[in-house]
Amino acid sequence: MPSVTADSVLDRFRRVGALLEGHFRLTSGLHSPGYMQCALVLQHPREAEACGAEIAAKVRDLNPQVVLSPALGGIVIGQEVGRALGVKAIFAERQDGTLMLRRGFSLEPGERVLVVEDVVTTGKSTRETIDVARAAGATVVGAGAIIDRSGGQQNLDIPFHALATVSLPTYQPEACPLCAAGQPVVKPGSRV
Repeated sequence: MPSVTADSVLDRFRRVGALLEGHFRLTSGLHSPGYMQCALVLQHPREAEACGAEIAAKVRDLNPQVVLSPALGGIVIGQEVGRALGVKAIFAERQDGTLMLRRGFSLEPGERVLVVEDVVTTGKSTRETIDVARAAGATVVGAGAIIDRSGGQQNLDIPFHALATVSLPTYQPEACPLCAAGQPVVKPGSRV
């Protein structure tokens, strides 16, 4: 299994064409000239396994009993982190715009939950996933991601570990210089 470092993660993104340049509307609603398309990395099982194992190594001391990820982007990496930790991996998904546990997934009161994402930008999806776990009475012990594109500014109230931290510029849509220049915007993320 290939080893994973922050530089090797970014090299993997570049090698498979997953570090995109253009004009993107991120899942958060912000606009950016750069996009990290984790699915292009995670489509390769060995890469997914390596990233999952490295996140697991960073969070093992938190002693999670279950990995919880938001659908859609967090499912593959959540499964790999769960596999590396030897715990179950479940996901929350949106129904009528609200993130919730479905498909028979449940959390027990006091169960130790690790939230795992592919990319964290503002931390909104991560916070929503934390809220799902806490609403079930579970204890959220930490969060992990392949990429922290917030530049370390995700503002979570739990321990957070990412394989790589990048700082790509983001803009509110009304202040986006790419919009002002008339460049068409692309929405590659999964949240509608």
